[in-house]
Amino acid sequence: MATVVAGVDFGAWSGPMTILTTGRLDASRHLLLGHGAGAGSGSPFMTKMAELLAERGLCVHRFDFAYMAARASTGKRRPPPRAEGLQPEYEAAVTDVAARLPAAGRLFIGGKSMGGRVASLVADRLHAERRVAGLVCLGYPFHPTALPDRLRTAHLEQLTCPALIVQGERDPFGSRAEVEGYALSSAVSVVWLGDGDHDLGPRGASGFTRRGNLTSAADAIVAFAENIS
Repeated sequence: MATVVAGVDFGAWSGPMTILTTGRLDASRHLLLGHGAGAGSGSPFMTKMAELLAERGLCVHRFDFAYMAARASTGKRRPPPRAEGLQPEYEAAVTDVAARLPAAGRLFIGGKSMGGRVASLVADRLHAERRVAGLVCLGYPFHPTALPDRLRTAHLEQLTCPALIVQGERDPFGSRAEVEGYALSSAVSVVWLGDGDHDLGPRGASGFTRRGNLTSAADAIVAFAENIS
């Protein structure tokens, strides 16, 4: 049973996987988020972003990939599969969430770091099939840390699905100085958060705050979703 906290509904259902929902199911805009490689859908970052977005009228759905669910149940930490191998699980989550949307609801997909990368790999086809309206990535891993030449951008250069990447200016997986030199598709918009790291948090003396950066991220995501007709 869902509970209500400060006007926001928190619930969960079990289908092909367990999906946690934050926000109102009758919302016109829904966002499915996959987690990063090292922390699951219930991490403080994922939870806070879901709450901020729900407060702004977006309904957010989160899920754990099978390797993360197994880690939680067994306590054994195993590395995640390659992002390409996680695409079927992501699409299963899309199918599950789509079945619960209101008649006029629009579904956006994305995630934190690896979760956003997996979503970006399926976004164009799902958008062409009219199953999703757009893509949202929080801290996209443009390259492995300390390996700036190993880019994960080839598909982003040809992307036709409307996409928003929210990135910290000093993200070690792709800083502002690096990313602004990439040949990304015109369908991709990037919002930069002041002095943000991979979790969008700034350093204490930067003049920016974590709260402010996360709020700016939520505002940018909602504005992006509302501008997609």
